[in-house]
Amino acid sequence: MQPSAPLRRAATLAATALAVVTAVALTPLSADASADRPAKAMGPANFRFDDAPLASTMASLNASEPIPGTAWVPDPRVNKVVVTADPTVTEEKLAKLNALLKPLGDTVRLERTTSELKLYLSGGDGIYGSDASSIPARCSVGFNVKRPGKPDAFLTAGHCGNLTKSWSTTEAGPEVAHVPSGGSSFPGNDYAIAEYTATVDHPSAMNLHNGSFQAITSAREAVLNEHVQRSGITTGLHSGKVTGLNATVNYKEGQVTGLVQTDVCSEPGDSGGALFAGTAAIGLTSGGNGDCTTGAITYYQPVTEALSAFGATIP
Repeated sequence: MQPSAPLRRAATLAATALAVVTAVALTPLSADASADRPAKAMGPANFRFDDAPLASTMASLNASEPIPGTAWVPDPRVNKVVVTADPTVTEEKLAKLNALLKPLGDTVRLERTTSELKLYLSGGDGIYGSDASSIPARCSVGFNVKRPGKPDAFLTAGHCGNLTKSWSTTEAGPEVAHVPSGGSSFPGNDYAIAEYTATVDHPSAMNLHNGSFQAITSAREAVLNEHVQRSGITTGLHSGKVTGLNATVNYKEGQVTGLVQTDVCSEPGDSGGALFAGTAAIGLTSGGNGDCTTGAITYYQPVTEALSAFGATIP
């Protein structure tokens, strides 16, 4: 049976993937909030570096001063850490990057991209900053979650949760969910939780953008080369494979580590949404480069880390 209009809206609320901010600049977490952020794991437990030099290279790169527009990920296929630099990495930034990479020798390989690396923030339908918010923001939910003794909630991107704490299903509408104190982590991580404050249907299901929905019943870590899907309000449903684990991305707004890299395309507006494989939740869309016409690299916050941080489970 096709869901009713309210249920379709609720399922879209529960499953679509969009993050949009209009004329609002991202700002880092305060020093106090950063101190409360859970420690970042080195990466999914099912991934192991091929050898010690790669682990040492990743540690050196992660300890360096971030260069916006760059990213790196260990690639066991070539037994190197692949470093990418977008078109904004020129002149002084490029000289700084080259100086960083030179002592690392053959353990790194530098690649250039033709599109800018960024958080996916722009137009589309989704959840809006409520009438209680002064920020004209909109974002999408990744996954609905439950926590013992606490209100039901949804996960989204941390750069969404930093910007707006109060969310509605309509622009400047009544609040339906609120990000609690300590409920958003970016940079470093990129996840947030918003607790439902109103009666809204929120099934654990993924909008497939074809009139149907995929149940989500569990969560796990990504597996290298596995087939995955991403649901986003801007570009709908797209699929591809996991191309890297434990990636570090240097957005101009800050560095995020321990991300999943994929060749699934995304575009501005897909941030905060869901990466999944069958009925399993995998990640939350963080950012990337490219588009769904020419192809893209997209990075995801592992959902297992977000669940652990908030003591939450997939229903």
